[in-house]
Amino acid sequence: MLSCDASDETQHTTVTGKRILLIIGGGIAAYKCLDLIRRLRERGHSVRTVMTASAQQFITPLAVGAISGDRVFTDLFDRADEHDVGHIRLSREADLVVVAPATADLLAKMACGLADDLASAVLLATDKPVLVAPAMNPRMWLNPATKRNVATLQADGIHFVGPNVGEMAEQGEAGPGRMAEPLEIVAAIETLLRKSDPDLPLAGRHVVVTSGPTHEPIDPVRYIANRSSGKQGHAIAQAAAELGARVTLVSGPVTLPDPPGVQVVHVETAQQMLEAVRAALPADVGIFAAAVADWRVANASQQKIKKDKSSGTPTLKFVENPDILKTISERGPMRPGLVIGFAAETENVVELAIKKRRAKGCDWIVANDVSAEGGAMGGDRNTVHLITAQGTESWPPMAKIEVARRLVERAAEHLKQSQVNV
Repeated sequence: MLSCDASDETQHTTVTGKRILLIIGGGIAAYKCLDLIRRLRERGHSVRTVMTASAQQFITPLAVGAISGDRVFTDLFDRADEHDVGHIRLSREADLVVVAPATADLLAKMACGLADDLASAVLLATDKPVLVAPAMNPRMWLNPATKRNVATLQADGIHFVGPNVGEMAEQGEAGPGRMAEPLEIVAAIETLLRKSDPDLPLAGRHVVVTSGPTHEPIDPVRYIANRSSGKQGHAIAQAAAELGARVTLVSGPVTLPDPPGVQVVHVETAQQMLEAVRAALPADVGIFAAAVADWRVANASQQKIKKDKSSGTPTLKFVENPDILKTISERGPMRPGLVIGFAAETENVVELAIKKRRAKGCDWIVANDVSAEGGAMGGDRNTVHLITAQGTESWPPMAKIEVARRLVERAAEHLKQSQVNV
C-alpha cells in the first residue's frame, strides 16, 4: 500500500456535496456497499442506489435504503418511475456512477452495450464518469473473455478500482478478484470527482509516470532486477491524479494496488516499459521513478536451466537495456515539456545526481539515498534532493506520499510559469 492508510488519505483529499449513483451488482461483496454508502454520506455526498435482481439475493433494498436515506431503484419497468423515462433521469442527475461489486456479468453487459435491466440501461444511457469495482472468482477475472471486456471498457474510458488479491468467499480459493475495500473505493471516487474540477492545477494535463522494478528473464523461472517496491512511483501517480491530471502509470511488477483514477499499464521488462511510455506520449510531464534494470541477459533460456555438475556454472552474457530516461529526454516533438528522473544512490548522492541530470538531458532529477542506513528502499519514508538547472533543494525526511505531492505541486507550478512566459 501507499505510505498512509486509506482513512488518512481520504481525509486529506475530501470532496463534498456530490451526487453518487451506486449500482450494486450481484456478488457476495455486495454487503460492503452498506459501509461504502455510510462512508460516502459521512463525507457529505448523497447516494442514490440501483440494485440488480441478483444483488437483492445478498442484501435487501430495505437495508440499502435505510443506510442511504433514499429510495432504492430496482425495476426498469416500474410505472411510477418510467413515466418520465426514469432510467435516463437516474443516469444524468448524478455527478458520478459507481458499480460495486462489478460482476463478470455486469462487465460483459457494459462491454457489449446491453440494456436488459435497469442497471445496464442506466450505464448505457449515462453521460457521467463511471467507476467500477470488480469482484469475482480469480478464474473468472483471469478468463480471456473477462480480460477482453476489461480492455474494451478501459478503452471506452471506464475507470477501475481493484480488484485486490486475497482470499475469496469460496473455501480454498485465493487470487485476484476481491472487491476493493470501501475506503479504497471512496478514495477512487473522490479522485475522479476532483479531476472534473477545471480549477485544479493539473486539470487538462497528461502526466506519465514509471514505477517499480523491471524483471529481465534468465530463464522462465529466474530473472535479474533492481530492488524497488514501487511505493514512491505509485504515490506520484496518485498525487498527480489528485491535482486533476490524466495519469498514465507504467508499472513494473509490484504488489501494490493500482492507484485510483489512474490508467495503469503493467509491464515486465525494460523494453516493454519503454514501448509503453512511447505509446502513452504525448504528455505534459514525464516522471521516471522506476528502477529499471541496466542490463538484460542476451542468451536467456527458453527452458529452466538445470544444475549440472558436469557442465559447470552456466555463463550469462549481458547486453545493455534501453535508457528510458535519456531516450525520452531527447529533443523532439514527443518530448514532455517537463522530464523528471530519479537517481538512487548509496554514496555521494547529490554529486552523482547532478552528473546524471546533465548526462541524461532531463530537466530535473530527484536524488535519494537508498543505502541500508537511509531506509528508503521498501520503506514508507524518503529523504530526497531536487536537482534542477537552478541548483539543489534538500527536502526534509517525509512520507513518500508527501514527497510525491510536493514534487507534483512543483511540476504544476513549473508548467504554469512556462505558460505565462510563452
